[in-house]
Amino acid sequence: MSHPHPELGAPPELPSGGLRVIPLGGLGEVGRNMTVFEYDGRLLIVDCGVLFPDESHPGVDLILPDFAAIRDRLDAVEALVLTHGHEDHIGATPYLLRERGDIPLVGSELTLALLNGKLREHRLKQTAFHKVKEGDRISFGPFDLEFVAVNHSIPDALAVAIRTGAGLVLHTGDFKMDQLPLDGRITDLRAFARLGEEGVDLFLTDSTNAEVPGFTTSEKNITPVLDQVFREADQRIIVACFASHVHRVQQILDTAVAHDRRVAFVGRSMVRNMGVARDLGYLTIPPGVMVDAKELAELPPERQVLISTGSQGEPMSALARIANRSHHFVNLEAGDMVVLASSLIPGNENAVYRVINGLSRWGARVVHKGNALVHVSGHASAGELLYCYNIVRPRNVLPVHGETRHMLANGALAKQTGVENVVYAEDGVVVDLVDGVASVTGKVAVGYVFVDGQSIGDVTESELKDRRILGEEGFISVIVVVDSVAGKVSAGPEIHARGHAWADSDFESIKQPIIDAVNAMLSDGNDDTYQLQQTVRRTIGRWVSGTHKRRPMIIPVVVEA
Repeated sequence: MSHPHPELGAPPELPSGGLRVIPLGGLGEVGRNMTVFEYDGRLLIVDCGVLFPDESHPGVDLILPDFAAIRDRLDAVEALVLTHGHEDHIGATPYLLRERGDIPLVGSELTLALLNGKLREHRLKQTAFHKVKEGDRISFGPFDLEFVAVNHSIPDALAVAIRTGAGLVLHTGDFKMDQLPLDGRITDLRAFARLGEEGVDLFLTDSTNAEVPGFTTSEKNITPVLDQVFREADQRIIVACFASHVHRVQQILDTAVAHDRRVAFVGRSMVRNMGVARDLGYLTIPPGVMVDAKELAELPPERQVLISTGSQGEPMSALARIANRSHHFVNLEAGDMVVLASSLIPGNENAVYRVINGLSRWGARVVHKGNALVHVSGHASAGELLYCYNIVRPRNVLPVHGETRHMLANGALAKQTGVENVVYAEDGVVVDLVDGVASVTGKVAVGYVFVDGQSIGDVTESELKDRRILGEEGFISVIVVVDSVAGKVSAGPEIHARGHAWADSDFESIKQPIIDAVNAMLSDGNDDTYQLQQTVRRTIGRWVSGTHKRRPMIIPVVVEA
């Protein structure tokens, strides 16, 4: 990935008493959050999440942070702190634990419970869990940690204050400042102010909504909109949302009870996560409202509500299969109401609109964020960030969690409140806090690590490029048989194409130029098979580009008779 300091080399040795910050993901992108803190030779990791692939990553299931920069120092890791239970913050943890299985894991009750389900899926033994809540302090090696309640689109989110000999660091995690949250748990600005009085030397702040003016809308404002949707619906209602959005599911359950409807969960992750949230008391399920999804189909349509996964257009999700009419027991009918109660993660727009179009094609009425207030963000907007900067009064700011434009906007807000030193970094750019001053000191090599089926890290950018070419341009195979003794082509070329409406006869005009080019090399005494294949590739490649304005993958095969 690109970063704003291309001139940098490897960072120097960390000065005694200094703190090093190494972002391995989440800076310059929305997802894959992972930050490493180094002090006195020991390491602390905050978050270890995944990035979901977009259309430029064909065949890829997940994208992980690159552990290479710390792989030979995993024995120095004191703990992994997880700020909350979203996939972009905990999803890569099982892959890290495959490399060192006894890393202590620190997080809130719900966060660790959601993670524990993932560890079981990966058949990993549970390592040491350290359950914490707001107000708790716990130390690991030279890192003294204090946890602060923050409001987000999942319960039990925490900010973390990290004290070392280099100073006090405050990492917000993902947060907003909803003053009327559904669970009554607000962002603890008193704790932020207390830490500010102590002196925050480095403030790492969520940048996602830094370009959005004002304040993020309260979750409670969605309830009357959902009520209206339920009133207007005269058939089945299908609501798609994030499988971790406990608050949204609670709103849907309460609205369903008010309208005498029954509810079923659809989608494996939804069933699992809501089961965890219910068992721990974060989700209150009114008596009699929940039924099995197959039993729900026996009720009249006007009494049915399905809560489904697939709000991001994931191809194999329950909602996508419903839109394609390939779900094994949910059959969409004209007049059904479908609500997409989620935001659009950057890069997923095309997939989401594809699902919306598919639902509409069968006559469903689709309600989404573009036409109704059915979702609010879980991230602080510009007004909230300004409040935080004025309360905390940090000496140095490092914007995190967001694309480059988000981080630049966040840094500009910090400067408006009087913060003099704002440090911009992206994945792999190293920031050192020495004598109270944060500065960029170097870079480490980081990249995307692709999970493709059972393969982890084996797929390269080059191979993804080949996949994109195959998908967009198709391929042409050319087989030529040569007689190296006679020094000429003895059979072929035989040309076949896939991925475009080309007949084999379309290639008649290029066969003789290929023969001439290969014969010319052989007559010069060059019978190296690789060089002959490259000649075939160049010859037909120029012809296809000039004649058909295409650049397919070309697979030449030269065989000696």
